[in-house]
Amino acid sequence: MIPTLYDPFRHWSEKGSVYILSDLHFDDADCKFMSSDWITPQEQIAIINGMVMKNDTFICLGDVGSPEYIKDIKARKKILILGNHDTKGAYKNYFDEIYTGPLFIAEKILLSHEPVYGLPWCLNIHGHDHNNMEPYKEGCKHINLAANVCGYTPINLGKIIKEGVLADVTSIHRMTIDRQVERGKKNDID
Repeated sequence: MIPTLYDPFRHWSEKGSVYILSDLHFDDADCKFMSSDWITPQEQIAIINGMVMKNDTFICLGDVGSPEYIKDIKARKKILILGNHDTKGAYKNYFDEIYTGPLFIAEKILLSHEPVYGLPWCLNIHGHDHNNMEPYKEGCKHINLAANVCGYTPINLGKIIKEGVLADVTSIHRMTIDRQVERGKKNDID
């Protein structure tokens, strides 16, 4: 169980781990333009299933491609956050839950297809940036999981949380309190 997750999402980790990956683009002919060494759907499934077990949850952060490959992923639960190439109706028979936009799953964790900026109090786990060249601006800490950028390998959410990925992300509550304390100090000086 990942206690950091908000209540509506804790069931994802009830029986196993939570794995995240983005931009699978199964059978998408344009993939070779994004990366000349783009691997086949079967190779991607083999990498995913080498990590994801039958009691785990697999989250795709969008741009699935041909949906029929999803059934080959061993996960107990399959979650989709729609990407810019996805339509909800095409995937409703393949995913247990489908979300149409960015999703806060914990106080400091935002899942999205495209990178989100200007939120210094969260970790943004996303895809979309296939060249990993996006100049991440002030604000969110980012993890780019576009399949070709991360070696087609999903991350284990519970593991990266335990390893301290959130340690340098200041809570919005802490930021608000610190701002009030500073205002109080200024008022005392004036």
